[in-house]
Amino acid sequence: MTGAVAGSATAVRGDTEAGSRRASGGRRHRLSVGPWLRLVSPLVLLIAWQVLSTNGVIPASKLSPPTQVWAAARELWGTGELQAALGVSLQRVGIGLTLGVVLAVALGLLVGFFRIADLAIDPPLQMLRTVPFLGLIPLFVVWFGIGEEPKVYMVALGVLFPLYLNLVSGIHGVDAKLIEAGRSVGLGRIGLARTVILPGAMPSALTGFRLSLGVAWLSLIVAEQINADAGLGYLVMNARTYFRNDIIVLGLVIYALLGLFSDSIVRGLEAWLLRWRVSR
Repeated sequence: MTGAVAGSATAVRGDTEAGSRRASGGRRHRLSVGPWLRLVSPLVLLIAWQVLSTNGVIPASKLSPPTQVWAAARELWGTGELQAALGVSLQRVGIGLTLGVVLAVALGLLVGFFRIADLAIDPPLQMLRTVPFLGLIPLFVVWFGIGEEPKVYMVALGVLFPLYLNLVSGIHGVDAKLIEAGRSVGLGRIGLARTVILPGAMPSALTGFRLSLGVAWLSLIVAEQINADAGLGYLVMNARTYFRNDIIVLGLVIYALLGLFSDSIVRGLEAWLLRWRVSR
């Protein structure tokens, strides 16, 4: 009898280990193939765009074909204008994103953990969140002038709300049973926050960060319309003056690629930070 039980246990353990190896191998396969599969649909769209432009379905006067856009990119790269514009825009997004994330995390933690902060801080933020973004441009110009400050602050404001809302939602949405379990093993407020609540809120917070990063690029497009004399937005506005459709499309494509690249970075960060979750 004992031998049979031991044999059964060994068989179960062997099956479990084999299942774990298969699951691990499947995850590795998905991780190696996944990033390449994400490139398929953009490439299909690019090819379709070129084919339709070549056949005259999409007039070049309305939307420049990829070959013309690539030629414009080489032209601007050769003169150094593209590198300069890209550097300025990246700097604006970097500073605005940092300010927005710091403010969102600080406010989110206060509102998430303290009832009095929820009552005092959340209502004004909810009111501000509903104000049309473009409607704030005149006020930002009056408050901060027409230099770099209004552009950076508009990016920071755009970044603030998605991360703040998702962080607060994640903190409030932690399973009460987990909190009770933490208390039953003697965890205090700080211990609960560090080992139960914040890890539980992490998936929601990372989703908010991904959304904030996307909004950062949208905010930059709006912000660079404020008397800009450098940056991708300035490049696009200047091209509009001279009817350079190819440069306008190039600017939009660069915005889109930057958004895709930054989102991929956050997806990788999310996969690493949440590696404790069960992969399906």
